[in-house]
Amino acid sequence: MSEKVRGILTSCRFFSEVRGESLDRLVSMARLRHYAKGELVFRQDDPCPGVFVVGSGSIRIFKTAPSGKEHVLHFVDPGLTFAEVAAIGGFACPAFAEATEESTCVLLPTEPFTRALRNDHSLCLQLMSSMAFWVRHLIGLMEDIVLRDAAGRLARHLLEACGPEGETFTLSSLKKDLASHLNLTSETFSRTLRRFADASLIEQLEGGRLRILRHDDLKNVADGLYPVL
Repeated sequence: MSEKVRGILTSCRFFSEVRGESLDRLVSMARLRHYAKGELVFRQDDPCPGVFVVGSGSIRIFKTAPSGKEHVLHFVDPGLTFAEVAAIGGFACPAFAEATEESTCVLLPTEPFTRALRNDHSLCLQLMSSMAFWVRHLIGLMEDIVLRDAAGRLARHLLEACGPEGETFTLSSLKKDLASHLNLTSETFSRTLRRFADASLIEQLEGGRLRILRHDDLKNVADGLYPVL
């Protein structure tokens, strides 16, 4: 199991710079966790179990309003982490986490992880660089909401989700969850996707698969430059 844990940690951007004794310390404290589709990893306001690293599957992070309405904050795919800020800061889980498909995660429990941070100066320095990338990611999310319209947000997401130009791909979550993540209604999401298809920017295939037909033009939409759809 330790080699599987080590492989998941070293393939994770957050821990990719951790080496030697620091990495060995993380591997020794790690716990492998498996989740069925639809299983909650933790609830909002629960004590933070620790830092999670996704090895396979996908986890959605969402908040629930008093009215019961859900808003998806982001999806965590293999190689990414969640609950790291709560673990390091010592506060409760700020949102719910749920497996959207069968998933495997490495858990670094809060107590031994924070103890390692106090005692391992090298580990702290390595993680500071990783935290900077996470802050940049959050700034990008804010830019999407403030500076991009519905078409721009969806276009940017499609460009990030696709493989090489011309290859087909499948959106990794339910449309309603993805719409929530992009701060769109389900109706706006579907309507914008149809507009992209009508403009021959994308091709919608069977089984929910998509193909980007005009990569540069879709990038212009993401940048708010072209075309008027």
